[in-house]
Amino acid sequence: MVVSPLLRAVIMGPPGSGKGTVSARIIKHFGVKHLSSGDLLRDNMQKKTEVGILAKSYIDQGRLIPDDIMTQLMLTELKGLDQYNWLLDGFPRTVAQAEALDKECHVDTVIDLDVPFETIKCRLTARWIHPASGRVYNLEFSPPKVQGIDDITGEPLVQRDDDKPETVSRRLQAYDAQTKPVLEYYREKGLLKSFSGTETNKIWPHIYAFLQTKLPDVSQKNAATPR
Repeated sequence: MVVSPLLRAVIMGPPGSGKGTVSARIIKHFGVKHLSSGDLLRDNMQKKTEVGILAKSYIDQGRLIPDDIMTQLMLTELKGLDQYNWLLDGFPRTVAQAEALDKECHVDTVIDLDVPFETIKCRLTARWIHPASGRVYNLEFSPPKVQGIDDITGEPLVQRDDDKPETVSRRLQAYDAQTKPVLEYYREKGLLKSFSGTETNKIWPHIYAFLQTKLPDVSQKNAATPR
């Protein structure tokens, strides 16, 4: 019996590029373990772990969490996943983090969602929410029946600070400055696979076809298994 090598993948893309949607589809179809730096940080902060308290102190000051803290957090978690295929999301964010990851394990492929910044700005700034329920509306794809009003309660919708045009521009500039060197790092290693487009549903089939060359689609197998 031939044992397939395990897949070690990283997904990268600016905020609002569709990483969450694509990651969810990769998990569903290929059964990989998904490790998100954002989820892990929130979990540690909620549990008030030593790393969580330290990370929160940086976030509260509006400062970036140092590379060594993020690296320690992610690599510790990865040790428990050495028997699985995995997908990293939100890490590495700097070349120092990428180099530290390389020392611990070999990354096979880096999926880069290359979505134009103008598309992302339109996508994020069109998002409004109903704070009490968490219902999300998008003025382009799923607008409320009455502009600025929640369909169900009739209460006003608000725009999160993160989705305001000036904040979105800042976040995209920060991503560009911080992450471009990481993309170049992986491009030079021949590991970067970029998927360009403006719609996740149009980018996804190309990512799916690419990953099918590396892993079987477990969702089809699961669907065929009698319950």
